[in-house]
Amino acid sequence: MQTMKRTIIGVLALVAIAAAGGYYFYSQPRGGEAPAGTDKSAGKGGKGDRKGGNVPVVTSAAATADVGVLLDGLGSVTPVATVTVRSRVDGQLMKLAFKEGQVVRAGDLLAEIDPRPAQVQLATAEGQLARDQSLLKNAQIDLDRYKTLFQQDSIARQQLDTQDALVRQYEATVKMDRASIDSARLQLDYSRVTAPISGRLGLRQVDLGNIVRAGDASGLVVITQLQPITVIFSIAEDSLPPVMKKLQAGEKLQVSALDRAGKTQLASGMLITVDNQIDPATGTVKLKAQFANEDLALFPNQFVNVRMLVDTKVGATVIPAAAVQRGTPGTFVYAVDPETKMVSVRQVKLGPAQGETVSVEEGIKPGTLVVVDGADKLREGAVVEMVVRDNTPPKEGPRRKGKGAEAGTPEEKAKRWQEINARIDKGEFGEEIKKLPEEERKQRMRELRSRKQQ
Repeated sequence: MQTMKRTIIGVLALVAIAAAGGYYFYSQPRGGEAPAGTDKSAGKGGKGDRKGGNVPVVTSAAATADVGVLLDGLGSVTPVATVTVRSRVDGQLMKLAFKEGQVVRAGDLLAEIDPRPAQVQLATAEGQLARDQSLLKNAQIDLDRYKTLFQQDSIARQQLDTQDALVRQYEATVKMDRASIDSARLQLDYSRVTAPISGRLGLRQVDLGNIVRAGDASGLVVITQLQPITVIFSIAEDSLPPVMKKLQAGEKLQVSALDRAGKTQLASGMLITVDNQIDPATGTVKLKAQFANEDLALFPNQFVNVRMLVDTKVGATVIPAAAVQRGTPGTFVYAVDPETKMVSVRQVKLGPAQGETVSVEEGIKPGTLVVVDGADKLREGAVVEMVVRDNTPPKEGPRRKGKGAEAGTPEEKAKRWQEINARIDKGEFGEEIKKLPEEERKQRMRELRSRKQQ
């Protein structure tokens, strides 16, 4: 029993010694690791992020600038006037004096209707007038004679009054004849169809030789006025009060029409009016702006994005829009102390934005450095390292040289092959290759280049 106890105690002692040795082995630093309790980042900038080192960020200083208060809306280009040109007389279409898509001025000749029916009516009316004028003249002569006889008491008063009534009847007939002449001349004028407004013609609706009528719904052609032209767009009803205030004060509000992507400005104009009611279904109101459209950039029924300048904030504090952060504190930015390089969170109240900048009404002052890149790794009190973003475009290095006619753009390849083809035709590469078609010539030239390179 004593021997067994000694053996067990010895084994336990060996186990304790092995455990102590293992703990000592694994507790020693290995591979240059810092001992426990030391801060390895202490030599790399002191306070930094928890993983060691200062956080590299790109900063920008808040500046002062004039910022426009803009209202955006969706609009459609609407012509000032659109006219369907119709014939005002019935007849055969004898002449078309326009081309489709042509720009015309008011009064320009567009078409001619067969004028002969109107000419016949005019001649008939003129003949009727000549006849009635002769009858009137004869009746007036008789009236003068009857007046003399009545004074001599040779005829009755009734006969004189009857002749006087006959003269008046012929006078009325002559007036009717003159009206008939004017009507015939008007019909003759209507046989020449002219442009009622200035604008651009659309597609022709009828071909030469057809019989056209005054009641045709499609007409001859449609004219659309393009200069000036208007855009009708909508804004929210909450944005209407400042707009009405400006209009009532007699101010002109500048309006820009942009393309579908909202990046390219197509035209610039002025707001001319506001609709008299708000659409209750959408809560929007329609506005109309007018554009000179000198370069014809706007086309009827074209969809455009509209941007209207309502006001301008002078001397506003502006920062890049990329500096604005949103989270639990609300809207904030990371401000950097230029001396200590320490970050602080500043809650800001944003104003109107313009392009890639946004104005700040409260929270920071002009000159404050704000983080525009690298903010995802920041926290309150972190120390940062400000780096400069290189915005210069990369320089083009030397172009990689190709082999013969296979290098460069397709235009360069074609030009080089033309030069090589001309040399082949001159016989520089032998008479045999001159007889080959173009594809076989190319293949033969590739084989020649391969042999030279070998």
